[in-house]
Amino acid sequence: MTLFALSSLTRRTLLSSTSIASGARGFASLDAYEEYGKHVFTGKVADTYLKKHGASGELLKDPSWTKTHADVVAAAVLDWAVDNGANTFCHWFQPMASSGVRHGQTGQVQNMMMKFNRDTNEVMFDFKGKDLIKGETDGSSYPNGGLRGTHCAGGYLALDTSSPIFLRGDTIFVPSALVSYYGAALDEKTPVLRANAALNKQGSRLLKHLGLDASKHGGLVTNIGLEQEIFLIPREEYYRRPDLQLTGRTIIGKDAPRGQEMCDHYMAPLSSATPALACMQEIQEECWKLGIPLKTRHREVAPNQFEFAPLFGTNTTQIDQNVMVMQIIEEVSARHGLAALLQEKPFNNVNGSGKHNNWSIATADGIQLLLPKAVHEATGNPYAFPIIMAAIVSAIDEHGDLMRMAISSPGNDFRLGACEAPPAIVSTYLGEDMSFYLEHFKDGKGLGEYVPGVKTLDLGVSEILPFEVPAEDRNRTSPFPYGGARFEFRAVGSSQNVSLVNTVLNTITAEKFSDFADKIDAGEDPIAVARAALNKHWRVVFNGNNYDEKNQQMLTERGVWRIDSGVEAIHVLSSEKNVKLFQKMNVMNQEECQARETVLHDHYTGTVEMEALCLIDMINQHIIPSVKAAGVGPLEDLEAAIPKLKDAIASIHHAENSYEAAKLARVLRLETMIDIRNICDAAEEVVPANLWTLATYKELLFLDSHVGPGLEEIYE
Repeated sequence: MTLFALSSLTRRTLLSSTSIASGARGFASLDAYEEYGKHVFTGKVADTYLKKHGASGELLKDPSWTKTHADVVAAAVLDWAVDNGANTFCHWFQPMASSGVRHGQTGQVQNMMMKFNRDTNEVMFDFKGKDLIKGETDGSSYPNGGLRGTHCAGGYLALDTSSPIFLRGDTIFVPSALVSYYGAALDEKTPVLRANAALNKQGSRLLKHLGLDASKHGGLVTNIGLEQEIFLIPREEYYRRPDLQLTGRTIIGKDAPRGQEMCDHYMAPLSSATPALACMQEIQEECWKLGIPLKTRHREVAPNQFEFAPLFGTNTTQIDQNVMVMQIIEEVSARHGLAALLQEKPFNNVNGSGKHNNWSIATADGIQLLLPKAVHEATGNPYAFPIIMAAIVSAIDEHGDLMRMAISSPGNDFRLGACEAPPAIVSTYLGEDMSFYLEHFKDGKGLGEYVPGVKTLDLGVSEILPFEVPAEDRNRTSPFPYGGARFEFRAVGSSQNVSLVNTVLNTITAEKFSDFADKIDAGEDPIAVARAALNKHWRVVFNGNNYDEKNQQMLTERGVWRIDSGVEAIHVLSSEKNVKLFQKMNVMNQEECQARETVLHDHYTGTVEMEALCLIDMINQHIIPSVKAAGVGPLEDLEAAIPKLKDAIASIHHAENSYEAAKLARVLRLETMIDIRNICDAAEEVVPANLWTLATYKELLFLDSHVGPGLEEIYE
């Protein structure tokens, strides 16, 4: 058995025996979770070690410690590291366009915290403040869109004080930003930090007009909670699929006789007869040590699809933790005889995977700006909430193109609008209750605060008493529904680093807060400003079924942002409107916007090229030999497919720029390769199973029924 499985069983036994012996309720004990957070340098852990050096955990709350107490913090971190068996550190950063290709989606150079005395041949620990707060690397060897080159390669790493240092194995990880010699963002993190600053500044300006001095509450922060969907498949079958190994998705594959048509997988029991449950438990345990509150686990809609969800937290911390969660998922699954698939659409004709980005704004001390009662009590202003909502609705309507751009991961090509994720039309769901209130507010027909309604459900049985539920239903078809104290960006891809998503959300909201504050500064009435904005942008509010094609056409005719192509969506990053927006909010300059667009297009094209080359190999090395051995199947069509793929790849290589290459890659992927897939799937349909050398959907997707190695063999 795994160590985790053994320790979990031991804990349950100990808790059970304790409750019998002492009469205590064993399940109320937290002893089993005493390791939680021990490997993250914050809270009690940081306080304990900093006190040994004359400081306290409070020191870390002020970023100026990097100037005034860097050596003190470094000494405390070193003590903590040594006590936990670590002797190495790294600046841990997030290069652009890493999803689907870079393991862990991060960069790092691991250095031992030691110095070596050449005279005495002795070794001693050595870790100074200067080592902790700053580093240097080659900035030209990561995707950079032309911001760096071999002759101008400097990349500089600076510790991010908003996200805690953590420990895994023998290594200390220092969350860091990566910038060029001239300060240009070369990573995912830097724009988020700038967007956070913009939201804090502009939101605080607006709130002061509404009755709340945010500076007295620590300023404004954005909190997010990220729901991570994945597939877990048998690793032995994974090794029989070159496409899964190299691209993360099946580029061919006939549907199994069974899929998700019976709705029998969603939230079904996590079976102890397969490795999946033990794998998920070990993932949670690793995360808990790092202070990642990965609280929820369950099955998702498709076969072999699962989900984890943590408690919410500040966006930079949650992003860093989610990146590490994805790495842990991949590594732990291998130890259980499984392969984890994070790509958005690994299998055809069953649901793909997303990462719902639950986004909210609050003061640092916890006043929720998207919770009507909380913001009313904090401001004493019954109209504070509708004014804030008016700004956000305006931002969604005006900058829906950027929201679409932010979710243009390669895997979302196959997922958006497929009755499993919202379509590429950026509207927002507010619910009938709030919509009714805001509609009256904007038309000057209603007065007073918004009090969310509730209704009572009476099941008509004595065993279950009547209970209250929100007045609003859930709308899972909306890209950006309001869910009570938060918005849920449902269209985000499962493999994405969500930094760009949250950079966009914070920047467009900050710009609207700025616009409102400017008008109020100039003497306009706050309510009048909000009403005008709602009347101008009300078209983006839609509470109906976004999957319905008639509704999609209606929203398109309304003028709501619709960009079906991810390649075209990426292209809006460098549009005049959007460059001005990012420059105005001091998030990115024109050069950074253009570079990021180039990086995203190159990432898309590179992904497609790998898929096409994989398809060529699979046809040549597997499908054609199987068809020949069987003496049945579309042999001529398969042979004709190879030059088509090679010609398409050559055309991409000769494109004049990254944008043109990405457009050609999209045609290759969504037209040529789909046609060729149909030929391959037709071959699989007629070739006898004993002659088909690639793992089938039946073998990949059904852990519960597929006969494989027993648990004893897996955990031997």
